Amino acid sequence: MANQNALEPVLFVPGEFTLHGVRHGTAAAAPAAAPPLGPLAAFVGNFTGQGFNTIFRPDNPVTPTAFTPPIASDNVLELNLTQETLSFSKPLGSVPNRGSNAQGNIFLNGVPYLQTINDVTTLPATGIHFEPGIWLNIPATTQPAEPVTLARMASIPHGTTIEAQGTLVATVKGGPVLNPVSITPFVIGDPTKLVTFPSQTASDATTPRIPQDLSPFIAEGTITQAMLTDPNTVLRNQVANQTITQTEVIFISTNPAAPLPGGPLPAAPLTPNFGGGTDNVAFLLGDQSSGTPGPNAQSFQMDAIFWIETVEYEVLVPPLHPGAHPVILEPVQPSVPVPLVPRFSASIPAHHKPFPGRAVTISTTQIQYSQKVLLNFHGLSWPHASVASLVPADPIVIPVDLL
Repeated sequence: MANQNALEPVLFVPGEFTLHGVRHGTAAAAPAAAPPLGPLAAFVGNFTGQGFNTIFRPDNPVTPTAFTPPIASDNVLELNLTQETLSFSKPLGSVPNRGSNAQGNIFLNGVPYLQTINDVTTLPATGIHFEPGIWLNIPATTQPAEPVTLARMASIPHGTTIEAQGTLVATVKGGPVLNPVSITPFVIGDPTKLVTFPSQTASDATTPRIPQDLSPFIAEGTITQAMLTDPNTVLRNQVANQTITQTEVIFISTNPAAPLPGGPLPAAPLTPNFGGGTDNVAFLLGDQSSGTPGPNAQSFQMDAIFWIETVEYEVLVPPLHPGAHPVILEPVQPSVPVPLVPRFSASIPAHHKPFPGRAVTISTTQIQYSQKVLLNFHGLSWPHASVASLVPADPIVIPVDLL
């Protein structure tokens, strides 16, 4: 089910605020129309949903993670069942970027967002991620010679900022292709030298992992070996019994020339194959001079795929009387229920003929993503994988012409 909690406004934009190029001279020319948003046009309003997060994080003898009995380890694998909200503000408008030499000026448009994620593995929920950022749609250019591209700029309060670039790589009929994602660490700079840890075995209850004993979760099917082997299992479980009519596929990376091994992206370079990157505060980088311990936990690279899906639902609408309060409805579930579904709102205006009641078919947007960050510490690159499925947070109004 979608999260039914009320959302509290956090980011405020003045109603009259819209970006445009500064006008010169005395003529008060009307600002140019805002550039297109491309696939970002689907990023409207508030989305909420659920997912799964895995992160290998450092452990140390000064502030060790408490296990019973104590376990000496330089790392802990933390697993989080997550509840997420992704809120989009109105588009920015027309953002001027000035060209030089033979490249003329270009105008970008973008959508600000705020992502918040709670760990709900055990209650009460605990906030584990807060990310303000902007998605940008960048027009085709001649210098550099690139097609329309997309960028996601984000700030994370652990002390990292990212600039991830890519493109809308496909718009396809039907649902997404969800290839496997690996969370196995490897030697820094050599992804062929994999290092598997006992914490990756779900049935091992004596390993440095949070939660350490997964047997209750395995019994309930909420955390399984399949999810540790491939977190995209969670996304497949969401779409397995859905009717998806179209999927837009976005690839982005902070190092588009060299996508990460083991997914989520294919191995081939992205377009554009340069630009992007990550920046870290000094604590994360640590002392990296010769002979020193190296980084505490350097965010080295982030790759992600976003799937913007059009999902078709059947909603059984009861008889409605003109002018009555809206009724909130859930869609008809298939024999194997879909884990996350939106809600719908149905009403008919006064002076309209009554609705006798019947099933209606309506489509809405679903966002799924698979993201992997490499954290470098103790001589290894440690994958930090996050996946989620998101649906509109507010009830979707069924158009009157369907009633």
